[in-house]
Order: sequence, then C-alpha cells, then structure tokens
Amino acid sequence: MMEGIIHMDAVDTQLIQALRENGRASYAELGRLVGLSGPSVTDRINRLESAGVITGYRATVDSASLGLGVVALIGISLSDAADHEDVAHRLRDLGEIEDCWFIAGDDSFMLKVRASDVDSLERTIRRLSGTVGVSRTRTTVVLSTKWENRVGRIPEDD
Repeated sequence: MMEGIIHMDAVDTQLIQALRENGRASYAELGRLVGLSGPSVTDRINRLESAGVITGYRATVDSASLGLGVVALIGISLSDAADHEDVAHRLRDLGEIEDCWFIAGDDSFMLKVRASDVDSLERTIRRLSGTVGVSRTRTTVVLSTKWENRVGRIPEDD
C-alpha cells in the first residue's frame, strides 16, 4: 500500500458508491445495503472522511433549470512570461467558470464554463482573452451531456 492511500475493502467501495448515488442515505439504509449495523457504517464512513476519501456532500443541480443551458470547455494557453498560479488566481474571479484544471498538452488550463446563451458565452470568452497572462483560448461547445461526475472503478485492496 502506498503512503496516502487508505486500505479499502469491498464494503468501503460499496458504501462510497451508495453515497455517490444518494448522499442523503441514512446509516441504517447503508447498513442494510452492505450487511452491517448502523454504528459499523458510521465508523467506516467517519474513517473514510478522516482519511480524506470522502471530502464532502452536496446537492446536484440542473444548471439548465437555473438558466445556464450552454456549456463549453475552454482551453487556455499562457503567454511565455505568465505564472500559472497567478493566472489561476485571476480565473477564480470569473463566476462563469465551474471547473478549472491545470493540464499537460497544448493548453495550460482547461475550463468548464456555463452560460445562459451564446452571447453570454462570447462575453465570457472575451473576458478570458483579456485576462493578464492568457495568450489564447480554444472553445468547444458541448452539444449534450451523456454523464457527469462519474468515478471509474474504485480500486480495492486484495
């Protein structure tokens, strides 16, 4: 086992998957699902939270119902003199950015942006292009979402 990786068995994996599907499930419900008592489930979940495996609970919101029906992925290239941490700090101020990843490849950052319409997306792209340290943007508009927030197979210890 590598340092920083918690020992997880099949029950831990089942609990994590169940919580991803329904973060409001009670410990009793989870216990019935995995064949443990409520207190045993509580102990396991507390251990997973303390270890940083479970980092929080949140509501999933339908962005289109909030008027944010346009989704785009925007690659950002930095100017030669730009400091990526400084640019990341500046990007944080743009509320339209839902996710920001520092990446390897042709671009330095990949952003997930939500906008109300194409005109709003265009204004966001102009703001991004005018951000100090940004030399170029490359935008891909999402036509439909097949799934989001998926975690692949969770590895178990043998």
